[in-house]
Amino acid sequence: MSDPATAPRKQPVIACQGVTKVFKDFWMRDRARAVDSLTFEVYPREVFGLLGPNGSGKSTTIKMILGLLRPTSGRIAVFARPPSDVTIKRRIGYLPEESYLYPFLNARETLEYYGKLFEIDHAVRRRRIDELLEMVGLTHAQYRPVRDYSKGMQRRIGIAQALINDPDLLILDEPTTGLDPIGTRQVKDLIVELGRRGKTVLLSSHLLADVEDCVNRLVILYGGRKRDEGTCDSMLERRSRTTIETDALDDATIAEIDSLLRRRSGGERSVLRVGHPRQTLEEKFLDIVERAQRERAATSGVVHGGATAAFLRAPEAAEGEALISGLLAQEPASPPAEPSKADEPTVPSVLESLVDQGVGKPEAAVPSPRRGEPPPGDKSVDESVISSLLDRPHDDEPGRVP
Repeated sequence: MSDPATAPRKQPVIACQGVTKVFKDFWMRDRARAVDSLTFEVYPREVFGLLGPNGSGKSTTIKMILGLLRPTSGRIAVFARPPSDVTIKRRIGYLPEESYLYPFLNARETLEYYGKLFEIDHAVRRRRIDELLEMVGLTHAQYRPVRDYSKGMQRRIGIAQALINDPDLLILDEPTTGLDPIGTRQVKDLIVELGRRGKTVLLSSHLLADVEDCVNRLVILYGGRKRDEGTCDSMLERRSRTTIETDALDDATIAEIDSLLRRRSGGERSVLRVGHPRQTLEEKFLDIVERAQRERAATSGVVHGGATAAFLRAPEAAEGEALISGLLAQEPASPPAEPSKADEPTVPSVLESLVDQGVGKPEAAVPSPRRGEPPPGDKSVDESVISSLLDRPHDDEPGRVP
């Protein structure tokens, strides 16, 4: 991951200068000072972390950046505009600390709703929804109502809705809350991938591992005040110790190394600890899950999500698809060839073809009988009775007197 801290500074995406937020009670007395004189900047293509315990002012700061709250004092700029400017909202994706979703909608309908809010074209919207559902592992449950989802599944669909508009600035407030280790690892990989692509990400969390694995720079808050700021390496590196990692050593070699250190340092330095590196519990857990998935073990829970959505991962490919779609849309449709006179079917030939196909064809070619005559071959009709009826004058016939 490139370190934006060493790159030339550009105009910040987010700039907070002396921001303070004080909540007041009914009598306008200070009830809580959630944020106190907070100053920091987030630059383009940077993954920036807000780290602190619960109640340290992280969510309040995010809400002021989004324009949902107004600071008591200080200044905030987002894309060099005030947070209340609606023109910048299209460029922002936001995942709140709690996912507020319509419970009667399913996952696909939820993403359709947010996609329409951003006025995304139908074809693009449909492709993005398919990719996002695959990415968060909810393709198999996309038609289930959101009210039937677990908290972790609702968190996954919340992450998908935050990405539906392909934002330039992604703000994630406690993104891994309620997720299992698989989902947590996937979200962290997604944040790293977005940073590589050039997105600006503001990540707020109280989980240290989540922030440490993803961010370029971070700010540590406590009581609403900034306590420390910098990169992970500059803040976490312990220069009083040195770690040397080699292949496995026997006891004699370790003793010889220890003796060398004592001689060279006059007895001030020695081997303090010898052990074997171990994998983290997260790595062990993911290894077990991956082996179970290779064995195609059945599960009723969330399946492991797919790769990062194409429109988030490969901008070159997305631009190529857009170019091809545009060229196809501009290509003039060829006019239909006019039929020649020799190709035009005549009326008799059309009728003959219809008759050959059985359209309107009677079951048998029987001539219609004349009036008063029975159908041919009908022996059940008494012809003498019919003749007498024909010879009898009718009462309503003109010129006849009854």
